[in-house]
Amino acid sequence: MAPLWIDIAKKEIGNKEITGGKDNPRILEYHSTTLLKAKHDEVPWCSAFVNWVISQTGLKGTGSASARSWLKWGKGIAEPAVGAITVIWRTSPKSREGHVGFYLGPDPNDKSRILVLGGNQKDRVSIASYETSRVLGYRWPSVNEAV
Repeated sequence: MAPLWIDIAKKEIGNKEITGGKDNPRILEYHSTTLLKAKHDEVPWCSAFVNWVISQTGLKGTGSASARSWLKWGKGIAEPAVGAITVIWRTSPKSREGHVGFYLGPDPNDKSRILVLGGNQKDRVSIASYETSRVLGYRWPSVNEAV
């Protein structure tokens, strides 16, 4: 059984950035859940999406626009469960850059990869495949995240 936040996140699939001078109001709503409160949908928004989804369940997110901020949220889990917040490195494991989304399971087409439901995956909310070797951590809410 998937946690409530997965149902919420799935309903957002397809929301995407608007090219040109306009901004998608829904992505701006995601941004409003971070301290950055970015005003444009071109500003990286994967962490904003996770913060927004988590907030819809009554839990408290990191409030940060940084994907790696989620490595300090909740509790770490060794084996991922559907819905686990998944933090992935981008440039290198030691860089500041990262990506965050929700674990959906192994990629059925390649067992060395996982499926992640997240925001700002090719400028939209989508399900994407990532190498498991790029995962920095899986996180699960703890009692400290209650609002």
